Amino acid sequence: MKTRVKTRPKTRTAHARRHVTAFALITAVALTATACGSGDGSGDGSGAAPAGAAKGRGAIPTTDVVSKVAKDAAAARLLPADVRERGSLTIASSVGNPPGAAYLPNGRTVAGQDIDFADAAAKVLGLELKREVAAFEVILPALGSGKYDLGTGNFGVTDERRRTIDFVTYINDGQGFAVRADSKLGEVRDLLQLCGLTVATGAGTTFEATLSENRPRCGEAGKKPYEVKTFADTAAVYLSLQQGRSDVVMNTINGLRYAVAQQDGLRFLNEYKRLDVGFALKKGSPLAPALQAAVNRLKQDGTYDRILKKWGTTPSAIEASRISPPEVK
Repeated sequence: MKTRVKTRPKTRTAHARRHVTAFALITAVALTATACGSGDGSGDGSGAAPAGAAKGRGAIPTTDVVSKVAKDAAAARLLPADVRERGSLTIASSVGNPPGAAYLPNGRTVAGQDIDFADAAAKVLGLELKREVAAFEVILPALGSGKYDLGTGNFGVTDERRRTIDFVTYINDGQGFAVRADSKLGEVRDLLQLCGLTVATGAGTTFEATLSENRPRCGEAGKKPYEVKTFADTAAVYLSLQQGRSDVVMNTINGLRYAVAQQDGLRFLNEYKRLDVGFALKKGSPLAPALQAAVNRLKQDGTYDRILKKWGTTPSAIEASRISPPEVK
């Protein structure tokens, strides 16, 4: 099965350049930072660097863990008749930085944990995957309009999102924090600990929503509210931290650990909240049972574990895929 990347040529080229430049900024910061850091995440229990990254920090793993995945007839029978007939799915993928999804240095090929899971699930179902790169914040609304069959972007399953979107889970990730190595900030267990600081995070994310919702608590406690700086590119988030324009980053647990392993002068602070992560679908989509069966098949044949090992995210393994489970509290 061949996976195609479909985007509008001019838009995709500009989008690709922007993310390649962003990744180059991360690499440049890693090479020029003067502060000392462990670089391997061993101090926070994050484990070894992803397989395939040993050739050099900043290298995105390219180990093939998908091509040998075989079609599973039982899972394919769960597909809606119209999908089986056309033999393909349209997917919108948000591309930022690994381990979720990123552009390889050629500026055209996307790679990441989300990409591998989607490609592998499509192979289990015997379908061609037609991928279009889209901005994180536009994917969920586009699913509701029927523009795409599914979307990926490390979408955490929240009760708010479950009102309008269905999810088929494939990992457990969540929210966490990272700081510069010289930061005096300790583990953040209450957002009141951020009062008076500048917090950098991604635009349109659950992190931005959580920070915005809790910001008034600082004033209620008689403290100066924290400032929230949002960025469309994940690389810009870390650059803001490295340059001292922000004090702390709130991002995905896996994303933070990967970034800290790639950049000197940063350290993973702590996990704040765990969330299940899954393929996003239109509410009530008949695709959900088939995708759930595909993920569970990947667990059975060992592909699931190989994907997690490749991206250094084995602690994010789930026991079984679920459809729109309640938010982890």
